[in-house]
Amino acid sequence: MSFRSEKFLSYKGTNTPEQINSLKSMSEDELKSIFLDVLNRGVHGFCFSLYEEGQQPGDIISEEQIRRRMEILAPHTKWIRSFSCTEGNEWIPKVAKQFGMKTLVGAWLSDDLEKNREEIDGLIKLADKGFVDIAAVGNEVLYRDDLTEDQLLKYIEEVKTQLPDIPVGYVDAYYEFVQRPQLSDLCDLILCNCYPYWEGTPFEYSFDHMRHMYQLGIDAGKGKRVVITETGWPSKGEGLGGANPSYKNAKKYFINTHLWAVENNIETFYFSSFDEAWKVDAEGEVGAYWGVWDSKGKLKFG
Repeated sequence: MSFRSEKFLSYKGTNTPEQINSLKSMSEDELKSIFLDVLNRGVHGFCFSLYEEGQQPGDIISEEQIRRRMEILAPHTKWIRSFSCTEGNEWIPKVAKQFGMKTLVGAWLSDDLEKNREEIDGLIKLADKGFVDIAAVGNEVLYRDDLTEDQLLKYIEEVKTQLPDIPVGYVDAYYEFVQRPQLSDLCDLILCNCYPYWEGTPFEYSFDHMRHMYQLGIDAGKGKRVVITETGWPSKGEGLGGANPSYKNAKKYFINTHLWAVENNIETFYFSSFDEAWKVDAEGEVGAYWGVWDSKGKLKFG
Protein backbone atom coordinates (compact mmCIF):
# COMPACT_ATOMS: atom_id res chain seq x y z
CA MET A 1 0.00 0.00 0.00
CA SER A 2 1.24 3.50 -0.73
CA PHE A 3 -0.21 6.95 -0.32
CA ARG A 4 -2.20 8.69 -3.03
CA SER A 5 -4.01 11.64 -1.48
CA GLU A 6 -6.36 12.48 -4.31
CA LYS A 7 -8.16 9.14 -4.12
CA PHE A 8 -9.15 8.67 -0.49
CA LEU A 9 -12.58 9.55 0.78
CA SER A 10 -12.90 12.45 3.20
CA TYR A 11 -13.09 11.68 6.91
CA LYS A 12 -14.25 14.12 9.57
CA GLY A 13 -14.51 11.89 12.64
CA THR A 14 -13.88 13.62 15.97
CA ASN A 15 -14.54 10.91 18.56
CA THR A 16 -11.52 9.37 20.24
CA PRO A 17 -12.19 5.64 20.91
CA GLU A 18 -12.46 4.49 24.49
CA GLN A 19 -9.62 2.06 23.97
CA ILE A 20 -7.21 4.82 22.95
CA ASN A 21 -8.23 6.95 25.91
CA SER A 22 -7.58 4.08 28.31
CA LEU A 23 -4.21 3.28 26.75
CA LYS A 24 -2.92 6.86 27.00
CA SER A 25 -2.11 6.69 30.68
CA MET A 26 -0.63 3.20 30.69
CA SER A 27 3.04 2.53 31.33
CA GLU A 28 5.23 0.69 28.83
CA ASP A 29 5.10 -2.42 31.00
CA GLU A 30 1.31 -2.33 31.08
CA LEU A 31 1.10 -1.88 27.31
CA LYS A 32 3.56 -4.73 26.81
CA SER A 33 1.46 -6.99 29.02
CA ILE A 34 -1.76 -6.19 27.11
CA PHE A 35 -0.03 -6.61 23.75
CA LEU A 36 1.28 -10.04 24.69
CA ASP A 37 -2.11 -11.07 26.04
CA VAL A 38 -3.85 -10.07 22.79
CA LEU A 39 -1.21 -11.79 20.65
CA ASN A 40 -1.12 -14.98 22.70
CA ARG A 41 -4.91 -15.29 22.79
CA GLY A 42 -4.72 -15.27 19.00
CA VAL A 43 -5.75 -12.91 16.19
CA HIS A 44 -7.84 -13.70 13.13
CA GLY A 45 -5.15 -13.40 10.49
CA PHE A 46 -1.74 -12.12 9.41
CA CYS A 47 -0.52 -11.01 6.03
CA PHE A 48 2.46 -13.26 5.35
CA SER A 49 5.73 -11.37 4.87
CA LEU A 50 7.75 -13.50 2.50
CA TYR A 51 11.09 -11.77 2.04
CA GLU A 52 14.09 -11.79 4.38
CA GLU A 53 17.07 -9.39 4.30
CA GLY A 54 18.48 -8.97 0.79
CA GLN A 55 15.43 -10.53 -0.88
CA GLN A 56 12.72 -8.89 -2.97
CA PRO A 57 9.89 -9.76 -5.37
CA GLY A 58 11.32 -11.74 -8.27
CA ASP A 59 13.50 -13.90 -6.02
CA ILE A 60 12.51 -17.55 -5.71
CA ILE A 61 11.75 -18.37 -2.09
CA SER A 62 12.16 -21.85 -0.63
CA GLU A 63 9.64 -23.96 1.24
CA GLU A 64 12.08 -24.14 4.17
CA GLN A 65 12.14 -20.35 4.57
CA ILE A 66 8.36 -20.16 4.50
CA ARG A 67 8.06 -22.98 7.02
CA ARG A 68 10.51 -21.23 9.37
CA ARG A 69 8.37 -18.10 9.44
CA MET A 70 5.10 -20.03 9.58
CA GLU A 71 6.30 -21.74 12.76
CA ILE A 72 6.53 -18.30 14.40
CA LEU A 73 3.05 -17.24 13.29
CA ALA A 74 1.13 -20.48 13.79
CA PRO A 75 0.60 -20.19 17.58
CA HIS A 76 -0.94 -16.73 17.18
CA THR A 77 -3.39 -16.88 14.27
CA LYS A 78 -6.07 -18.92 12.50
CA TRP A 79 -5.61 -17.50 8.99
CA ILE A 80 -2.74 -16.59 6.66
CA ARG A 81 -2.99 -14.29 3.67
CA SER A 82 -0.64 -14.62 0.68
CA PHE A 83 -0.25 -12.22 -2.23
CA SER A 84 0.98 -14.31 -5.17
CA CYS A 85 0.94 -17.85 -6.55
CA THR A 86 4.41 -17.93 -8.13
CA GLU A 87 8.11 -17.61 -7.22
CA GLY A 88 7.73 -19.67 -4.05
CA ASN A 89 4.57 -17.94 -2.85
CA GLU A 90 2.69 -21.09 -3.78
CA TRP A 91 4.29 -22.77 -0.76
CA ILE A 92 2.56 -20.39 1.66
CA PRO A 93 -0.96 -21.90 1.56
CA LYS A 94 0.45 -25.44 1.40
CA VAL A 95 2.55 -24.93 4.53
CA ALA A 96 -0.24 -23.01 6.29
CA LYS A 97 -2.58 -25.96 5.78
CA GLN A 98 0.01 -28.28 7.32
CA PHE A 99 -0.12 -26.08 10.42
CA GLY A 100 -3.92 -26.29 10.49
CA MET A 101 -4.58 -22.73 9.34
CA LYS A 102 -7.03 -21.35 6.79
CA THR A 103 -5.87 -19.35 3.80
CA LEU A 104 -6.75 -16.25 1.82
CA VAL A 105 -4.71 -16.79 -1.34
CA GLY A 106 -4.07 -14.01 -3.82
CA ALA A 107 -3.12 -14.01 -7.49
CA TRP A 108 -0.86 -11.00 -8.07
CA LEU A 109 -2.06 -9.07 -11.12
CA SER A 110 -0.24 -6.27 -12.93
CA ASP A 111 0.08 -4.84 -16.42
CA ASP A 112 2.11 -7.93 -17.42
CA LEU A 113 -0.64 -10.03 -19.03
CA GLU A 114 1.60 -13.07 -19.51
CA LYS A 115 2.51 -13.10 -15.83
CA ASN A 116 -1.17 -12.59 -14.94
CA ARG A 117 -2.02 -15.81 -16.75
CA GLU A 118 0.60 -17.67 -14.73
CA GLU A 119 -0.82 -16.23 -11.50
CA ILE A 120 -4.45 -17.05 -12.31
CA ASP A 121 -3.55 -20.59 -13.35
CA GLY A 122 -1.54 -20.98 -10.16
CA LEU A 123 -4.45 -19.81 -8.00
CA ILE A 124 -6.86 -22.25 -9.65
CA LYS A 125 -4.36 -25.09 -9.27
CA LEU A 126 -3.88 -24.39 -5.56
CA ALA A 127 -7.64 -24.21 -5.05
CA ASP A 128 -8.21 -27.49 -6.87
CA LYS A 129 -5.77 -29.13 -4.44
CA GLY A 130 -7.69 -27.83 -1.41
CA PHE A 131 -5.23 -25.14 -0.31
CA VAL A 132 -7.52 -22.10 -0.77
CA ASP A 133 -10.34 -21.00 1.55
CA ILE A 134 -10.79 -17.54 -0.02
CA ALA A 135 -9.46 -16.60 -3.46
CA ALA A 136 -8.33 -13.01 -4.12
CA VAL A 137 -8.01 -12.04 -7.77
CA GLY A 138 -5.52 -9.18 -7.65
CA ASN A 139 -4.29 -6.78 -4.99
CA GLU A 140 -4.64 -2.99 -5.44
CA VAL A 141 -4.54 -3.34 -9.23
CA LEU A 142 -6.96 -0.43 -9.65
CA TYR A 143 -5.16 1.62 -7.01
CA ARG A 144 -1.94 1.27 -9.03
CA ASP A 145 -3.76 1.79 -12.34
CA ASP A 146 -2.20 -1.44 -13.69
CA LEU A 147 -5.43 -2.72 -15.26
CA THR A 148 -8.76 -1.25 -16.27
CA GLU A 149 -11.84 -2.19 -14.29
CA ASP A 150 -13.14 -4.18 -17.26
CA GLN A 151 -9.93 -6.20 -17.47
CA LEU A 152 -10.08 -6.95 -13.77
CA LEU A 153 -13.74 -7.96 -13.90
CA LYS A 154 -12.96 -10.52 -16.62
CA TYR A 155 -10.28 -12.12 -14.45
CA ILE A 156 -12.66 -12.28 -11.50
CA GLU A 157 -15.41 -13.78 -13.66
CA GLU A 158 -13.00 -16.44 -14.93
CA VAL A 159 -11.91 -17.48 -11.44
CA LYS A 160 -15.50 -17.53 -10.16
CA THR A 161 -16.43 -19.87 -13.02
CA GLN A 162 -13.48 -22.16 -12.29
CA LEU A 163 -13.97 -22.15 -8.50
CA PRO A 164 -17.75 -22.16 -7.90
CA ASP A 165 -17.43 -23.53 -4.34
CA ILE A 166 -14.83 -21.02 -3.05
CA PRO A 167 -15.55 -17.36 -2.18
CA VAL A 168 -13.85 -15.15 -4.78
CA GLY A 169 -13.05 -11.48 -4.32
CA TYR A 170 -10.57 -8.72 -5.06
CA VAL A 171 -8.39 -6.77 -2.63
CA ASP A 172 -8.13 -2.99 -2.73
CA ALA A 173 -8.54 0.16 -0.69
CA TYR A 174 -12.01 0.40 0.81
CA TYR A 175 -13.04 3.36 -1.33
CA GLU A 176 -12.59 1.44 -4.60
CA PHE A 177 -15.61 -0.68 -3.64
CA VAL A 178 -17.62 2.45 -2.83
CA GLN A 179 -16.75 4.08 -6.15
CA ARG A 180 -17.10 0.93 -8.30
CA PRO A 181 -20.49 -0.75 -7.65
CA GLN A 182 -20.04 -3.16 -10.56
CA LEU A 183 -16.92 -4.52 -8.87
CA SER A 184 -18.65 -4.83 -5.49
CA ASP A 185 -21.59 -6.61 -7.08
CA LEU A 186 -19.39 -9.17 -8.87
CA CYS A 187 -17.25 -10.12 -5.86
CA ASP A 188 -18.58 -12.81 -3.54
CA LEU A 189 -17.21 -10.82 -0.60
CA ILE A 190 -15.58 -7.44 0.01
CA LEU A 191 -11.84 -7.62 0.72
CA CYS A 192 -10.87 -4.11 1.77
CA ASN A 193 -7.61 -2.52 2.94
CA CYS A 194 -8.04 0.09 5.68
CA TYR A 195 -5.04 2.32 6.42
CA PRO A 196 -5.53 5.48 8.48
CA TYR A 197 -1.76 6.01 8.37
CA TRP A 198 -1.63 6.31 4.58
CA GLU A 199 -4.35 8.95 4.74
CA GLY A 200 -2.32 11.05 7.16
CA THR A 201 -4.68 10.53 10.10
CA PRO A 202 -3.27 11.53 13.52
CA PHE A 203 -2.89 8.50 15.74
CA GLU A 204 -5.51 9.64 18.25
CA TYR A 205 -8.15 9.39 15.50
CA SER A 206 -6.69 6.37 13.70
CA PHE A 207 -8.85 3.66 15.21
CA ASP A 208 -12.05 5.65 14.74
CA HIS A 209 -11.05 6.30 11.13
CA MET A 210 -10.33 2.64 10.48
CA ARG A 211 -13.80 1.71 11.74
CA HIS A 212 -15.24 4.35 9.39
CA MET A 213 -13.40 2.75 6.47
CA TYR A 214 -14.75 -0.65 7.41
CA GLN A 215 -18.30 0.71 7.58
CA LEU A 216 -17.95 2.09 4.05
CA GLY A 217 -16.95 -1.42 2.96
CA ILE A 218 -20.08 -2.76 4.68
CA ASP A 219 -22.19 -0.21 2.85
CA ALA A 220 -20.61 -1.06 -0.51
CA GLY A 221 -21.14 -4.78 0.07
CA LYS A 222 -24.88 -4.45 0.66
CA GLY A 223 -25.01 -7.37 3.04
CA LYS A 224 -22.02 -9.32 1.75
CA ARG A 225 -19.26 -10.64 3.99
CA VAL A 226 -16.61 -7.97 4.54
CA VAL A 227 -13.01 -8.78 5.47
CA ILE A 228 -10.33 -6.25 6.41
CA THR A 229 -7.48 -7.65 4.36
CA GLU A 230 -4.87 -5.14 5.55
CA THR A 231 -4.57 -2.67 8.38
CA GLY A 232 -1.65 -1.69 10.56
CA TRP A 233 0.64 1.05 11.80
CA PRO A 234 4.41 1.44 11.21
CA SER A 235 6.86 1.45 14.10
CA LYS A 236 9.54 3.60 12.45
CA GLY A 237 10.12 5.93 9.50
CA GLU A 238 8.80 9.16 8.07
CA GLY A 239 5.54 10.70 9.16
CA LEU A 240 2.72 11.46 6.76
CA GLY A 241 0.45 14.41 7.40
CA GLY A 242 -0.61 14.04 11.03
CA ALA A 243 0.33 10.34 11.16
CA ASN A 244 3.55 9.49 12.99
CA PRO A 245 5.25 6.09 13.17
CA SER A 246 6.51 4.90 16.55
CA TYR A 247 6.84 1.68 18.51
CA LYS A 248 4.25 2.91 21.00
CA ASN A 249 1.73 3.89 18.33
CA ALA A 250 2.21 0.61 16.46
CA LYS A 251 1.73 -1.36 19.66
CA LYS A 252 -1.43 0.56 20.59
CA TYR A 253 -2.87 0.23 17.09
CA PHE A 254 -2.38 -3.52 17.20
CA ILE A 255 -4.11 -3.73 20.58
CA ASN A 256 -7.06 -1.52 19.60
CA THR A 257 -7.59 -3.28 16.27
CA HIS A 258 -7.71 -6.76 17.68
CA LEU A 259 -9.72 -6.01 20.81
CA TRP A 260 -12.35 -4.47 18.53
CA ALA A 261 -12.11 -7.27 15.96
CA VAL A 262 -12.55 -10.02 18.54
CA GLU A 263 -15.37 -8.23 20.34
CA ASN A 264 -17.29 -7.62 17.12
CA ASN A 265 -16.30 -10.77 15.21
CA ILE A 266 -14.59 -8.77 12.47
CA GLU A 267 -12.34 -10.80 10.16
CA THR A 268 -9.08 -8.85 10.10
CA PHE A 269 -5.69 -9.58 8.55
CA TYR A 270 -2.97 -7.53 10.19
CA PHE A 271 -0.30 -5.95 8.04
CA SER A 272 2.17 -7.17 8.60
CA SER A 273 3.77 -10.19 10.18
CA PHE A 274 7.49 -9.35 9.61
CA ASP A 275 9.42 -6.23 8.65
CA GLU A 276 10.57 -6.28 5.01
CA ALA A 277 13.44 -4.07 3.87
CA TRP A 278 12.64 -4.26 0.15
CA LYS A 279 9.58 -2.05 0.61
CA VAL A 280 11.82 0.98 1.22
CA ASP A 281 12.19 1.45 -2.54
CA ALA A 282 8.45 1.92 -3.03
CA GLU A 283 7.40 3.59 0.22
CA GLY A 284 10.48 5.17 1.80
CA GLU A 285 11.97 4.17 5.14
CA VAL A 286 8.54 3.67 6.71
CA GLY A 287 7.81 0.82 4.29
CA ALA A 288 10.27 -1.45 6.07
CA TYR A 289 8.68 -1.26 9.53
CA TRP A 290 5.11 -2.58 9.46
CA GLY A 291 5.84 -5.96 11.03
CA VAL A 292 4.85 -7.27 14.45
CA TRP A 293 8.12 -9.20 14.25
CA ASP A 294 11.33 -7.68 12.89
CA SER A 295 13.07 -8.94 9.76
CA LYS A 296 14.99 -11.57 11.76
CA GLY A 297 11.86 -12.95 13.41
CA LYS A 298 12.19 -11.22 16.78
CA LEU A 299 8.95 -9.96 18.37
CA LYS A 300 9.15 -6.17 18.39
CA PHE A 301 6.67 -5.16 21.06
CA GLY A 302 7.05 -7.83 23.71
